[in-house]
Amino acid sequence: MIAIIDYGAGNLRSVQKACETAGAQAVITSSPEVILKAEHVILPGVGAFGDCMRRLEENGLPSIIEETIHHGTPFLGICLGMQLLFEESEESPGVSGLGIFKGKIVKIPHRDGFKIPHMGWNSLHFCKPCRLFTGLPFNPFVYFVHSYYMQPQDPSIIAADTEYCGTLPVALNQDNVFAVQFHPEKSGDVGLNMLKNFLQTGGNCHVS
Repeated sequence: MIAIIDYGAGNLRSVQKACETAGAQAVITSSPEVILKAEHVILPGVGAFGDCMRRLEENGLPSIIEETIHHGTPFLGICLGMQLLFEESEESPGVSGLGIFKGKIVKIPHRDGFKIPHMGWNSLHFCKPCRLFTGLPFNPFVYFVHSYYMQPQDPSIIAADTEYCGTLPVALNQDNVFAVQFHPEKSGDVGLNMLKNFLQTGGNCHVS
């Protein structure tokens, strides 16, 4: 069973439907007990970094997310759900993120001819082997909607990047934690195959 963490963000039903299409039972929940018992956990997210952190804290979920990750449960952050895994974001100065990874979230730099937010289809460049990308075509296209991107302190966690106003890291993987800036649930067969790959990931490795 997949637990999709519910903290008042939108787009949860589309993530749930994509998981069901990929062959999994998925529940939208804010229950710590359900999240901790789940075989896989997804943290989706749309909205502002600060608002979403506040909602997580109001529901007592930051410690549950940390426990889930350190227990070795396969975990997937999507869009803002990826950004929340870091220590801070330029979008919400003074607000602490989950701090699973050291680093911060920064604004996409302005560049003539490019619109921000970055919205639409862009191709991925794989930076290292990652279970999510098994069987995918070379430089697959996925769907983005974002104005910020990650700057991890440890670049070895970057699993894929894309070109938009420069090179932007847009996916990470360390042990049982996967996170993507794009939306697999809106990325057609490519995104569906990523979710299927995630479902096949076992919970036998841990973020140190």
